[in-house]
Amino acid sequence: MQQHPALEREFTMRFTSTPRGARLARRLVSHRLNDWGYPYATTVNETHTLITAELTVNAVQHGHVPGRDFHVQLTLTEGTFRIEVTDTRAEKQPPTASPSATDSLSESGRGLLLVAALADDWGVNPRKTAPGKTVWAELHSQTKGHPLTHRVAPEPTDVDLLLATSSLLRDDLGSQPGDASHGGHRP
Repeated sequence: MQQHPALEREFTMRFTSTPRGARLARRLVSHRLNDWGYPYATTVNETHTLITAELTVNAVQHGHVPGRDFHVQLTLTEGTFRIEVTDTRAEKQPPTASPSATDSLSESGRGLLLVAALADDWGVNPRKTAPGKTVWAELHSQTKGHPLTHRVAPEPTDVDLLLATSSLLRDDLGSQPGDASHGGHRP
């Protein structure tokens, strides 16, 4: 009989499929990590907040079905964090291969590139109980309260990539649903 690792912590919530819902999901994941002993300014918290921002904006942008919400689940099991974002749109699948770099002048298209660079593993699974999909990312942590193991980010292809990523955690309270983009401006 296969034993499953013991679940240490879990946060689960459903959000409206809007830029405001994506922003709230990002903030609540950050708050939950802080409550679990990973303060706001730590690498663990900031990395998960960025990954959550990317996955939830993608759920709003590409997985939105009118009247349907998206679901976020954050778990910590034996030093591995797993963030899952589930939406209700099965036909719009992210690429299963490594995301490729986008045009350096493009304002979008870097979301999964960032997730792939920051996460130890990521992927897409069909939704278990209904139509849709779950996009997930996993990160391994050394011990409680310590930042992630040192990882070297890939060399950026240009300055635009750095500028685009620096604004991801900024709040743009005036954003409209059409403003959210895959890896571009954040709600």
